[in-house]
Amino acid sequence: MNNFCCRHCKAPLLQKVLDLGYAPPSNSYVPLEKLNKPELNFPLRLRVCDKCFLVQTEDFTDAELLFDAEYAYFSSTSVSWLKHAKTFANDIINRLDLSSDSHVLEIASNDGYMLRNFHELGIPCLGIEPTDSTATAAESLGITVKRAFFGTEIATGLAASGTLSDLVIANNVLAHVPDLNDFCEGLAKVLKPEGVVTIEVPHVVNLVNYCQFDTVYHEHFSYFSAITIRNILSKFGLRVFDIEEIGTHGGSLRLFVCRLAAKYKRSEDCKRVEEGEMRLGIQSLSFYSDFQSRSEAIKNNFLRFLLDAKHEGKSVAAYGAAAKGNTLLNFAGVRPDLVSCVFDAAPSKQGKFLPGSHIPILSPDKLYSSNFDYIIILPWNLRDEISSLLRKSVKNKTQFVTAVPEIEIFQ
Repeated sequence: MNNFCCRHCKAPLLQKVLDLGYAPPSNSYVPLEKLNKPELNFPLRLRVCDKCFLVQTEDFTDAELLFDAEYAYFSSTSVSWLKHAKTFANDIINRLDLSSDSHVLEIASNDGYMLRNFHELGIPCLGIEPTDSTATAAESLGITVKRAFFGTEIATGLAASGTLSDLVIANNVLAHVPDLNDFCEGLAKVLKPEGVVTIEVPHVVNLVNYCQFDTVYHEHFSYFSAITIRNILSKFGLRVFDIEEIGTHGGSLRLFVCRLAAKYKRSEDCKRVEEGEMRLGIQSLSFYSDFQSRSEAIKNNFLRFLLDAKHEGKSVAAYGAAAKGNTLLNFAGVRPDLVSCVFDAAPSKQGKFLPGSHIPILSPDKLYSSNFDYIIILPWNLRDEISSLLRKSVKNKTQFVTAVPEIEIFQ
């Protein structure tokens, strides 16, 4: 019997989209001393609401468990991500004419990868970040951080203290929010009358069309279309006035949001993106009908590649201890006999083991003395950056591999 309800409109969630079996939280990296202890696993499934068409995970765990004091994802590890943040900051500062008289609030500010660009220019800013490890890193840069999960309670407190913002950055956080309505109501409370909220989210169109099933994990509670976000925000006195399609995370939307009465005119790009979604049938159940079978085919091809490599005596490692890699490895049931280790540049992950698969995580420095036949790039969205970096340290015979949306082997 299904007791799940839509986290936005509260309608019963009857339509299953994807079932990836059972897996631990994707960022719960295992230290050596806990390697032989029981590991929590939860069902990893997607459903779509047949009323508001929000795609969402079934709820089996909570945010406090997923984003704890030992949270190991640091945004600044990726050079390309730092560049992405800096470009965005420069563009939005010019677009909104931000200055020392302005105020910027970032929700889920992580290690300060974004706010450092405003702080360095003397633009007052505040980060909201629940994980101690990343908040401490941001504070070391001189950025003020409030350790909390954002919602109406925090927003009401900020507004009462007079802290309203010209810019609220909510990039790559909306998908991580279990209580969408509370979060969106909070956005409206902290925004100045002519303030702007920017939201970046992976586009559910790309998730389905390109079968990016490995971007599904427990930390991602929801998956959005432009139409769905527009409808959710409108319930809280907010509207989307511009949309950019950007390449991050396999294809994302950057939405510009304001109060209903603000001066900003709705752009032609809003209409174009929404009409494109309607043509694809994003608000029909048929759009999602073969997502499961296509995901299983990719998983099977990946597993077949690994089994063939083992049979041929080939050595296989991976690069990037990313959440999407953990989804793929656990869905396929991969263990260290098929992928011997994974290299990752984040010191917070090195010396630990991937959740579920228990593949050891090593420093990239160890690549210089290694001689692998294949290195699987798990965060395929950073394929170009990683392969360019690795070519300087791997042996000439080493080939790179990506598994999603299909097996590709290259040098």
